[in-house]
Amino acid sequence: MRAFTLLAIATCVAAHSDCNAVDASIVQHDGFPRGINETHNGIKIYVSKPEDASIRGKANAAKAIVYLTDVFGIELVQNRLLADSFARAGYLTVAPDLFNGSLATTDINVPGFDTAAFLAAHGPNVTDPIIAKTIDYLRTTLGIKKIGLTGYCFGGRYAFRFISAGKGGDAAFAAHPSLLENGEIEAIKGPAAVAAAETDGLMPPARRAEIEAELAKAGQAYQLSLYSGTQHGFGVRVNVTDPLQKFGKEGAFLQAVRWFDNFL
Repeated sequence: MRAFTLLAIATCVAAHSDCNAVDASIVQHDGFPRGINETHNGIKIYVSKPEDASIRGKANAAKAIVYLTDVFGIELVQNRLLADSFARAGYLTVAPDLFNGSLATTDINVPGFDTAAFLAAHGPNVTDPIIAKTIDYLRTTLGIKKIGLTGYCFGGRYAFRFISAGKGGDAAFAAHPSLLENGEIEAIKGPAAVAAAETDGLMPPARRAEIEAELAKAGQAYQLSLYSGTQHGFGVRVNVTDPLQKFGKEGAFLQAVRWFDNFL
C-alpha cells in the first residue's frame, strides 16, 4: 500500500504539478446551474462543460463523467450544481434523466408517495438502457476515451454496475449507494470508491463492513471513506450551516475528483 501511495503521488506530480489545484471552493452549494439540457439517443441529458481550456481541462479532454442521480433526478438543483462542480474540476459531465421525467418528490416521506412502487418501476431493466445509451453517445459521438461514473443513493448502485465487463465505464465513485448487491460488487472490473454516511439506514455499520469486504475480494483498487456527522444523502443535500455536514459533502466531492484524476 505504501508503494502504491508513493507511486500515486509521483504520478500526480509528474502529470501537472497541480495535485492540489482542486479544493472545496469549487463545490457550488446554491445559486443557478450553468449547464444545459440536451437530448441524445432519445435520452434527456443535463450537460455541464469545463469553463475554459485550462491545463486541467486539456488533460481531461478525452475524459468524461456520467453523473447518476438520486431519486430526485436531474431537475433537483443540487444535482445540477454538483454536476457543474465536476465540470469546474475539468471534466465534461453528463447527467442522464434516469426516470424519463417521472421523478420522485423532493421528499420521499410525504404522504402518498409509494417508494417501493417507484423503485420497482425503475429497476435495472429500465435504468441500464438509459445509462448504456448515454455512454454510447459519449464514446461514439464525442469520442470520449475514459468514462467515470459518479452515483448518489439510487445512482450509486449503477455506478458499480457500469464498471463490470463490457458496460463501458472505467472507474466508479458512489456516495451512500442504496440497493447495491454483493454480486454487483463482485462483478466490477475497474476501481471503485465509496463515500459512506455515519448514519444511514440503507447502509448501517454491518452492511458498510460487508461492502468493504466485498470490495477487497473483487480484486480492484478500492476506497471506502466514512464521514462523521453525516446522514444518508449527504453527498448531495446537506445543511451547509452545519460544519460537519458541509465538510462531508465537500470531502466526498473531492474524494470523487481525486479518484477520477488517478484512475481515468
